[in-house]
Amino acid sequence: MAITRQRKEELVAKYTEELQQSSAVFLTRYQGLSVNEVNALRKKLREADSSFAVVKNTLMKRALEATNLTGIDDLLEGPVGVSFVHGDPPPAAKVLAEFAKETKVLEIKGGLLGENFLDEAAVKDLAELPPMDVLRAQLLGLISAPATQIAGVVASGVRQVVNVVHAYADSGEGEAAAA
Repeated sequence: MAITRQRKEELVAKYTEELQQSSAVFLTRYQGLSVNEVNALRKKLREADSSFAVVKNTLMKRALEATNLTGIDDLLEGPVGVSFVHGDPPPAAKVLAEFAKETKVLEIKGGLLGENFLDEAAVKDLAELPPMDVLRAQLLGLISAPATQIAGVVASGVRQVVNVVHAYADSGEGEAAAA
C-alpha cells in the first residue's frame, strides 16, 4: 500500500523535528532482526534516552536537507534504522554496539554527532567512552593534580625549614644563642 502525500509530509516533519532535537543520529542496517529483537532494541535505547525508527530513505533525505545536515546521505541505502539520541551519545552508541555484537545481524553504518559525520569505527569508539560522570571525575582529577603537587612542594619546603629550626633548637646552639 502506497503512502499518501500527506503522510509523507507528516513523516518528513517528524524526522526533521527528531533531527533538530537530537544530539546525535546513528544509522543501522537492521535487516534480519525479528520484531521482538527490534522491540528489545527500542526498549534498550529508550533507557539510554534515545529512540529507534525504521525510516523511508527518500523521506529521511528530505528531512536531512531541511535541517542542512549532510554526510550521511550515502548511508541511506537499503533497509535503514535510525537511532535519534536525545541525551548523551555514548550510552546510545554502546547499546547499538552491544546489540550488534549480541545479534550479529544489526550493523552500524555510521551517523552524525552534532553536525560531524561518524563512520562505523567512530561510532564504536564512541561506545567505548566511559559515562559522563566518570569523564568529569577524570577531568577534575587531571585539573587538581598539578595544584595538589604544587601544594605538596610548598608544604615540603616549609616542613624542611621547620625541621631545620627544630633541629637547631634541639642541638643546644639555639639555647646558647638565646642566652
